[in-house]
Amino acid sequence: MSETTLAEGIRYTTAAGVGTLTFERPDRHNAMDPAMRTRYGKVLREAEQDPAVRAVVVTGSGRSFCPGADLEALAGIGTTGVADEDVAAEDGGYADVLAAATVAKPVVAAINGGCAGLGFVVACAADVRFAAAGAKFTTAFVRRGLIAEYGIAKLLPELVGRGRALDLLLSGRTFTAEQALDYGLVQEVLPPDELLAAATAYAGELATYSAPRSMALIKEQLRVEAALPLAESARRATGLMIESFGHPELAEGVRSWNERRPPAFPPYPSES
Repeated sequence: MSETTLAEGIRYTTAAGVGTLTFERPDRHNAMDPAMRTRYGKVLREAEQDPAVRAVVVTGSGRSFCPGADLEALAGIGTTGVADEDVAAEDGGYADVLAAATVAKPVVAAINGGCAGLGFVVACAADVRFAAAGAKFTTAFVRRGLIAEYGIAKLLPELVGRGRALDLLLSGRTFTAEQALDYGLVQEVLPPDELLAAATAYAGELATYSAPRSMALIKEQLRVEAALPLAESARRATGLMIESFGHPELAEGVRSWNERRPPAFPPYPSES
């Protein structure tokens, strides 16, 4: 069964355990305005609560992934010093921009084209990144008189190291998908016409073979334990491991392995 919705520049489709979120604002090359940003976070949080969805792919329509914030929404800031009311909200929308990093389900970015600024942060917040050969990337902020926005000053060094992060943030230079692979920013580079199918197949494999609760806890572990001393990380992980011994996922994981069949893990969160 599949379902498709389109609102505020976001197309969302579900099928076979995978949600596919597509930036679809062709008149602005998928540039993100406040309504689109809010919708993006909302869709990911709804996917998190949908037991039928076990992984999400985020991509763009046309030749762009997301070239950043719609500059029309920022047009008056340089002269007035006042942002759009939504942009200037208490959290600046960062909870929506970083939703992929905080939801409990795995998010795979399929970067089909131009990826800059706010769109670059969205891609970095995903768990895994595939890119189309020749796709162009830039942090862009410094070339617009802006700072490293929405937590990218933390995300990017964790992905590529401090030196490369400083290079990309201070220069704002454009680089290719092939360079992004070399930097460790993306995990796969594929021909453009194979990108979405490959990312969807990867998400489908997660949906089929990886235990949903285990994936949720592993995402949480990487968020929390990265800041802990090794002994504290190990102590925390041991507690989670012991809890897992009593969860139905473990029993099904062992049973399916012994029976040489795909696992039938219970949904997460539970349907009950």
